[in-house]
Amino acid sequence: MNCLEALKQPRSTTPSGLPIVLVAAVALVDADDKILLAQRPEGKSMAGLWEFPGGKVEEGESPEFALCRELHEELSIDVRECCLAPLAFTSHAYEDFHLMMPLYVCRMWNGIPEPKEGQTLEWVRALDLSKYDMPAADIPLIYQILDRL
Repeated sequence: MNCLEALKQPRSTTPSGLPIVLVAAVALVDADDKILLAQRPEGKSMAGLWEFPGGKVEEGESPEFALCRELHEELSIDVRECCLAPLAFTSHAYEDFHLMMPLYVCRMWNGIPEPKEGQTLEWVRALDLSKYDMPAADIPLIYQILDRL
């Protein structure tokens, strides 16, 4: 359904009642303008789907701090908050929670991304992002990336 069709539908006034989970993610862009995707490993929810690296924002953390922490833990790279620029945003209701996720872009980091949690990594051209199976919340980010990068 597009936005015009949605405007013709009755508006829902019932809150979902789902807990809100804040996750920060990044489009790491290399010197060849490719973006890093990570495939969720077996044993995790949404296993096999491709996503932008990042993770949950813990209590007391800013999204930028959480993202730097997650990138160090998951990929062994060091990113400074000043190297993160806001790029896009998504909000999506899953069955058990409502995800809110800012997406940042980063072109400078120290180290070479290495999978530390069993995930598979792949560098992808922006125009090819839609060829990868992604969680529902990530799909709108593809179009925002194409518009802005």
